[in-house]
Amino acid sequence: MEETNTLYKKLIMSLKEEISNMDVGDKIPSERQLCNIYDISRTTVRNAITDLEHSGLLERIQGKGTFVAKPKDNRQNLSNYYSFTETTREIGKTPKTVILEYHIRTLDKENLEILDAEEDELFIDFTRLRLADNEPMLLETTYLKYDEFPDITKKLLEELPLYEIFEQKYNRKIVKVTETFSATVLNREQSSHLKAKDHSSCLKITRFSYDKGNNVIEFTRSYAPEDRFNYETTYYPK
Repeated sequence: MEETNTLYKKLIMSLKEEISNMDVGDKIPSERQLCNIYDISRTTVRNAITDLEHSGLLERIQGKGTFVAKPKDNRQNLSNYYSFTETTREIGKTPKTVILEYHIRTLDKENLEILDAEEDELFIDFTRLRLADNEPMLLETTYLKYDEFPDITKKLLEELPLYEIFEQKYNRKIVKVTETFSATVLNREQSSHLKAKDHSSCLKITRFSYDKGNNVIEFTRSYAPEDRFNYETTYYPK
């Protein structure tokens, strides 16, 4: 099983690299050809193509083959945890992050209760504007325990995705994410950052990320204007 997963990951990476050098509408090799090229099973090839199709990179046309797909609007599959940087790249757009605020301080009453923290406990909190091809897409505020991540500076956040920092610098891998989605409206400041109308509808996403010890290592609130994202979920009935 581990060997199959490794082959699958290598195939996904290779196909993504090939797709990045192709034009929209170009046909990729058939499943049989890919099996021969990569010396890999038909099932693994089929699963990889299906996942790339779900990511919006490929389009399968019955009786004709599989082609490089036209980039779609941001679409997030709720079956998987959300990475803005990865998802934006997958749909052929360029991600950009702007750090609007960065603080090291104690929490307010609301967040104290949510995170079950001590009143004098220090947290890093920062607000990021996430853009795709320079269009504002998400406004996020994240909270991290300062004593666990003291070296996460504003400069570091501008250079690396947060989850890469967790893994590379602290050897903390996220193994579980819970997200709550609710409808709300943007306030004036949020609207200004997102270039949206005051009090326009948006999706609020509340996220808790956990490590293998089931410890919360990230708490984030995100706001996405209703016209910027499409969300989908896929279920496989037993």
